[in-house]
Amino acid sequence: MPRGSLRLSTLIGVIARMRVALGFVFGVLVFILAQPTGRSLLVGMSIAACGEAFRIWAAGHLHKAREVTVSGPYRWVRHPLYVGSSVMGVGLAIACASVPVAVLIAVYLMTTLTAAIKSEEAFLRRAFGEQYELYRSGVAAKRRDRGTARRGFSLSQAIANREYRAVIGFVIALLLLIWKATHNVAFWRTAGT
Repeated sequence: MPRGSLRLSTLIGVIARMRVALGFVFGVLVFILAQPTGRSLLVGMSIAACGEAFRIWAAGHLHKAREVTVSGPYRWVRHPLYVGSSVMGVGLAIACASVPVAVLIAVYLMTTLTAAIKSEEAFLRRAFGEQYELYRSGVAAKRRDRGTARRGFSLSQAIANREYRAVIGFVIALLLLIWKATHNVAFWRTAGT
């Protein structure tokens, strides 16, 4: 591997592994810059809740590092957890009612999710080879095991995948934004109308 490619690959791996820690740093900045109102909270957090629901659905079908999952949303979307995270990010940006927050969230998601996807896809190629390439190309990887394509949602699998951590993060973000909104003059203006 050329030296430049190795450096880029290393950087991608570091960003992918540090995305949660970076999320806390960005989260503090988002909270400081947020200007939530009653209406922005209602609309934004409703959208974010839809993103989390999509993540839960995906996590309930995912058997990490054991197979190329082809059931649930994985039948149609290659990275449904990241799609759910992106929808949550859009909802959070709307809830915060701040252009700088929207920019921060967009930068965070584009950087960390791109790195995570590249890192994850490299792992899946190494671990599952042809099966992953068939899945990635849209050819039914489920041909090898039709039973996994029809597997139903499992809440215990979502819990095993620790999706409860994202739910807790969502609830904390919601509570912090509600708290900030109640101390925001704009909240009281919109609450009265």
